[in-house]
Amino acid sequence: MRRSNGLSLLLVALSSFACGGGAARAPRQRVLDPPRLDLRPFGRVGLVLFSVEGARGSLNELATQRFSEYVLAAQPGVEVLELGPADSVLQRVGERVPGAASAQAFGASHDVPVVFFGHLKVSKVTPSGGLHGINLPFLEATVSVELSVGLFSTKTGGTLWRSSGAASEKVGGVALVSGEPIFSAKDPKVAYGNLVNGLVNDVTYDLRSTWRWQ
Repeated sequence: MRRSNGLSLLLVALSSFACGGGAARAPRQRVLDPPRLDLRPFGRVGLVLFSVEGARGSLNELATQRFSEYVLAAQPGVEVLELGPADSVLQRVGERVPGAASAQAFGASHDVPVVFFGHLKVSKVTPSGGLHGINLPFLEATVSVELSVGLFSTKTGGTLWRSSGAASEKVGGVALVSGEPIFSAKDPKVAYGNLVNGLVNDVTYDLRSTWRWQ
């Protein structure tokens, strides 16, 4: 009799489980995570024209412009104040590359709580195409570029955030003069916009909200 009752209870439990008697699992949903680097508490940020190493021309100007656009799109309400090149400030404070003293100097002269400095390093330039006259530029070249960006406090000069990215791509509008690449396309966005967009997209990841499943 006891064996019969035990068997009956087991069959009932199995039947209930098969019919969905177990706890239902909640459906997965997408959740929007805030950016790791939230600029909104600062209100306004300074952006110094990115410096460039290993090349001349407009590559750093386009990269700075794109960076500003990405910041404004990622965090609406934040004001970006473009401060131009750092050369005169570096000379005045005695720094070779932007650092604590430069950040403090920009903060004092432009009333911004934080400032972005960026640096482009161009290497491994492999030209293709042909020369247009003596010592005139190649039209295309495969270039490797690294972009590093830092956010500095203008009060203390301390580093608040850093990010970097690298890419290699064939681009147009590149001159080679004495072996040095010069980015001087009539339309930089067309000539090397994809390269710059990829670099800026990588370094601004922490500034963007991201979706995830949970």
